[in-house]
Amino acid sequence: MPLETSPESPAPLRQISQLLSDWIGRLGAVWVEGEVAQLNRRTGVCFLTLRDVAAEVSAQVTCRRQVLDSTNPPVTEGARVVVHVRPQFYARNGSLSLNAIEIRPVGIGELLARIEQRRQLLAAEGLFDRVRKRPLPFLPRRIGLITGRDSAAERDVLDNARRRWPGVEFSVVNARVQGTAAAEEVIAALHRLDHDDRVDVVIVARGGGSVEDLLPFSDETLVRAVAACTTPVVSAIGHEPDTPLLDLVADLRASTPTDAAKRVVPDVREELDGVQQLRDRGRRWLAAYLRHEEQGLASARSRPALADPLSLIDDRAGQIDDLCERARRTVGHRIDRANDEMAHHLARVRGLSPRSTLARGYSVTQRTDDGLVTSIDEVAPGDELDIRVTDGHLTVRVDGTRPAPEHETHETEQSA
Repeated sequence: MPLETSPESPAPLRQISQLLSDWIGRLGAVWVEGEVAQLNRRTGVCFLTLRDVAAEVSAQVTCRRQVLDSTNPPVTEGARVVVHVRPQFYARNGSLSLNAIEIRPVGIGELLARIEQRRQLLAAEGLFDRVRKRPLPFLPRRIGLITGRDSAAERDVLDNARRRWPGVEFSVVNARVQGTAAAEEVIAALHRLDHDDRVDVVIVARGGGSVEDLLPFSDETLVRAVAACTTPVVSAIGHEPDTPLLDLVADLRASTPTDAAKRVVPDVREELDGVQQLRDRGRRWLAAYLRHEEQGLASARSRPALADPLSLIDDRAGQIDDLCERARRTVGHRIDRANDEMAHHLARVRGLSPRSTLARGYSVTQRTDDGLVTSIDEVAPGDELDIRVTDGHLTVRVDGTRPAPEHETHETEQSA
């Protein structure tokens, strides 16, 4: 039942304290998980400060010395524990504390099992896929470094990076790398560097440690923060065997902080050697190319067309003269043959000409009406005939006709 009070009838403080004590007492014993932030051992009663593993929440825990000494392994500051406690409210000073009945250190196997379960859940979301990995720049303008203050990891990264490339620039943000507040501080540093336009890559570095020491780097909130970064992130946590979840979500995993410096920053000596090798290769290739071209040019110049250009013209001129002379001879032969053929045909024509026949003593007898007389039967006595001889015409009158002898007729037919 709620307590009825008013300004006129307030409840005494002892009554309120007693009610609080009774109400908290009804809570009974509960199991609580946390991290031992502070431990104060005394003869009879020991005092512990138990801190939440994911939030800035803490509570005072008291226990008997026997309870604390019975834990195996012994409880130390920074250890993860599961405590069976009974809440108690002290009415005298109004303080709340937890009275530990039993303390059980969280074993390595249990921690690893929880990390594995978390890894499977995040992997199912695709946060560890290779397609999400971003390539690192060849030579970053500025490198963001998140590490513990004055830590060996910070010195390893800075010294090795500057030894490899003296002009490299860093933006160092120091954060806790162990304890319950480590994940939160690393996330804050990561957001700060991710929003810096000058930073091309971020390195999260920490030296080696136990599984409990590296637990902040398997924090789910930190893993999601790295996955959401637009700047490539390099994880350099612990040593080679250590594999916190940050290694899986980072764009590049380095086995150690020293390895991170080597993976992010190129070695100026190696690059200069590479440039020199490329220059040597370029010179050798160019020299070989020039030699090849010079040989080709010399070969071209040694050819007759370039060595003595007029020789080809002289050869062609001689060929032209030969062809012209050959053409003249051929035309002359053709003309001579044509002249011979014309003379032959002229002789034939002349031999077949009636005038030639007349010149041999023959004549052509025609009637006065231009009718050609070829037989005695075509004329009669008294007819006037025109006889053509080689040098003129004769006009005669037929007195009679006489047939040719038979042998002459036969010879005439044979001649025909």
